[in-house]
Amino acid sequence: MIEIESLTTLAPERRRHLLERGRARLTELLPTVEGIIAVVRAEGDAALRDFTARFDHVQLPDIIVPPAEIVAARARVAPEVVAALEAAAANIAAVHQAQLPERRGATTEPQPGVRVWREWRAIERVGLYAPGGSARYPSSVLMGAIPAWVAGCREIVLCTPPGPDGRVPAALLVAAEIAGVTRVCAVGGAQAIAALAYGTASVPRVDKIVGPGSSYVAAAKIAVAREVAIDMPAGPSEVLVVADAGANPAWVAADVLAQAEHGPESACIAVVTDRALAEGVQAAMAAQLATLSTAETIRASLAGHGALLLADSLDDALAFADAFAAEHLTLAVRDPAAAFAKMQHAGSVFLGDWSPVAAGDYATGGNHTLPT
Repeated sequence: MIEIESLTTLAPERRRHLLERGRARLTELLPTVEGIIAVVRAEGDAALRDFTARFDHVQLPDIIVPPAEIVAARARVAPEVVAALEAAAANIAAVHQAQLPERRGATTEPQPGVRVWREWRAIERVGLYAPGGSARYPSSVLMGAIPAWVAGCREIVLCTPPGPDGRVPAALLVAAEIAGVTRVCAVGGAQAIAALAYGTASVPRVDKIVGPGSSYVAAAKIAVAREVAIDMPAGPSEVLVVADAGANPAWVAADVLAQAEHGPESACIAVVTDRALAEGVQAAMAAQLATLSTAETIRASLAGHGALLLADSLDDALAFADAFAAEHLTLAVRDPAAAFAKMQHAGSVFLGDWSPVAAGDYATGGNHTLPT
């Protein structure tokens, strides 16, 4: 189980390991990914079928998911899951509609007869990647596709790896239908990014590629960025929880474990200012881990990139959090607003005990496609 470490006496190499999580991984993968991209660019759909058989162990009869299967997917998904996806979609749409720029900005006239203004045009065709493998997230479909249709994109192409049966899971298809996706392709990995960047017979070339994925997907996005716009080269999921003596140890533990189950490379850290709280979090993590079906993935994540750090003061804890620059930062402290005022570097910040990361990741309307 995870050990309690002193933030003050943390060895320099241990501190560096925590702060520089996963940065070298993409560089290592680039030669492999560029090889995949070259084959897809040359061979198109044939390469997609070959790589899917090799990496996902599925022989695809069709890359494009038939529209009828997407419609029929609702019958294969529990009604409460469909209702949750629709509620999340409504919240995401409301938040992103509030972010729309004015279609026509104010006109300036720097010289007589010279008029300058700014206009916005939606990207015509956007490619969305939704990860597969050990975990599947219909929420990632909503987070990527809804901002696109809110903006007015005419075509939204979703690529996602097929399941063991060669089909895209029904919940992802339902999310795609709710979110306005116009084409679903059962292909994932670096090969999917290559297909979206250069086009194949089944997968159209897009103007921008968005969405999280594996390290191979992130490396592929970097490799094609000179040819097509991307959102960012996202790395594995991250959370850092800062907590003081007033925090609920079970909730701190749950926030950490909820991110650790995303994958073995996820970075999941709690920095606490109280020894009793640290021991409570440690015990709560062990108890919760015993009940979770994702325990094997969580253990790998905690062993490789997890930490439970005991800080001498809240200022020390916040300084470490700012240096870490987490994708998700939870401030489970007595005065979260004051703590937040001291922070400069984070993706999405959750203030107080009653703001769990999972709510922001799925249903509050904010977007979980964040810098890592």
